[in-house]
Amino acid sequence: MDWLTILPPVLAVIITIRFRQVVPALLAALVSSECIQASFDLLPALTNTFNRLIGVFASTSNTEILLFSLLMGALLALVRNSGGVNAFVDFLLARNIARTPRSTGLLTSGLGMVIFIESYLSVLTSGIFGQHLFDRYHMSRARLAYIIDSTCSPVSVLILLNSWGAYILGLLDGYGLENPLGVMLASIPLNAYAIITLVIVFTTGWSGRTLFALASHESDYPGMPTVKSPYPSSKAGFFLIPIGTLIASFIVLMVISGKGNLINGSGSKSILYGVMLAIMVAFYQQLRQKRKSIKSLLQESCGGMRELLPAVVIILLAFALGASMQTLGTGPFIAGLISRALPLWMIAPVVFIAAGIMSFTTGTSWGTFGILVPVAIPIALDSGLSPALLLSAVLGGGVFGDHCSPISDSTVLASLAAGCDHLEHVRTQLPYALLAGALSFPCLIFFSL
Repeated sequence: MDWLTILPPVLAVIITIRFRQVVPALLAALVSSECIQASFDLLPALTNTFNRLIGVFASTSNTEILLFSLLMGALLALVRNSGGVNAFVDFLLARNIARTPRSTGLLTSGLGMVIFIESYLSVLTSGIFGQHLFDRYHMSRARLAYIIDSTCSPVSVLILLNSWGAYILGLLDGYGLENPLGVMLASIPLNAYAIITLVIVFTTGWSGRTLFALASHESDYPGMPTVKSPYPSSKAGFFLIPIGTLIASFIVLMVISGKGNLINGSGSKSILYGVMLAIMVAFYQQLRQKRKSIKSLLQESCGGMRELLPAVVIILLAFALGASMQTLGTGPFIAGLISRALPLWMIAPVVFIAAGIMSFTTGTSWGTFGILVPVAIPIALDSGLSPALLLSAVLGGGVFGDHCSPISDSTVLASLAAGCDHLEHVRTQLPYALLAGALSFPCLIFFSL
């Protein structure tokens, strides 16, 4: 029975690779997970599958994330159709701020680092910003998706003044650690995967050279067709003000929901209310200038939401599959594989690999953190290893698996924000993630000596 717990994620990966379809893969994995739990009785399994999908909405944060994803489609459509994005790109080009492919790549990477307070916000803002600039220089959307995806999560686990930090700090509570905050901060310089990934991203941006599958994709890239705005005299403010509203309101709402402490704020609630405010501002701007009617703006918003509906379905299925596999015990089984007798210098690398496998198969780094941190910290305390080292192995491995996984919500959002085919993004990012993971392995061995 224990080995059957890995069947659903393996099935999801096989179907995704074979048929290049994510939704059927997630659905098949979800049904198989419920079948195993129902002792392969099909009728209860199907009933439980529907209940599992409905149960996703029992979580307020899950519902907020799904609504945010839909509404983000509306905001994307509004700022794109207003001509504000094109105007902002023209502004940058006129001032030689993004005058080459190199500066364009570095600027997009830098923006992803600056918006470290929320990974979804970082991905979507950088993607919206980068699309038109990348098109100007005939740089592929796959490269944009790689840059924004490989920037946001590593930054989130290195600059922990965000909801990630609050979540990790909560996981460290209850183990008798003298200074949990100190352990979390000490894990930052030991997080080899996150650091190496950022180095590779910025090296790629500086050199302008791409490798592996991304290089062949880049050489064959025909370029996106230039879409002329219906408002040639549009202003950059139609892009900057709504996006600025989104970012500023998110920070303010995080502070308010955290009762004065940004780290303790509700990320899902803040970003949902933030995107609502941004949409209201975008509506007001265009109505004030008498550009469009309320009816046409609503039609644009609905069209934008339809564009992101496939992503919302994938995220819904990913949430349901993650919850189902938690009940099934997939995570604890994988975690148990690392509890065998190992030499001390191998424990951190094996924890990293286990976290990577778990995150890859479940599509969630946060779920991996929740399962493996309670395993890793007692191992560290019992073995005499640094708790910060094993924490960094869990965090780095979780992000590593997330970058490789075709069922990860962050890869879905990155591909959508960049306007890139989802599976093309996974295929072109995977070799970079594997390279960073391979380089992280000897680093963790060295840190353990």
